[in-house]
Amino acid sequence: MPKANQKTTKTKNTTKPTGSKSTPQLTTSGRMYIKATFNNTLVTFTDDKGNVISWTNTGSVGFKGTRKSTPYAATTTIEEAIKKAKEKGINSIQVYVKGPGPGRDAVLRVLRNSGLDINMIADVTPIPHNGCRPKKPRRA
Repeated sequence: MPKANQKTTKTKNTTKPTGSKSTPQLTTSGRMYIKATFNNTLVTFTDDKGNVISWTNTGSVGFKGTRKSTPYAATTTIEEAIKKAKEKGINSIQVYVKGPGPGRDAVLRVLRNSGLDINMIADVTPIPHNGCRPKKPRRA
């Protein structure tokens, strides 16, 4: 029993375990997805299962406004993404290109000089099979 002039404090273990972000296992092969729109270019690297390893776009590289939609911005973005992927240990990739933007042509030039083993380049741009229903003709 505590005496009259002593204070009692119950101490709880209030410290939570510090959980760090789960780091994915280093893989040597992966996939590179490039979405080239008219306004932006997005590059994503994934492992073979589809888990994202690294990504970048023209805005995160430092381009703003209409400069984001230039082939130079796309080239710089793809070089930055390849540098990040090499740091994670990727050596061979499969490339999937989607969209009509200026990044399409820039991809092939950069990949040729990147030093990565390219197993496949595929165009996965969605193409409409006859598209939407057209508007009815105007009666005047």
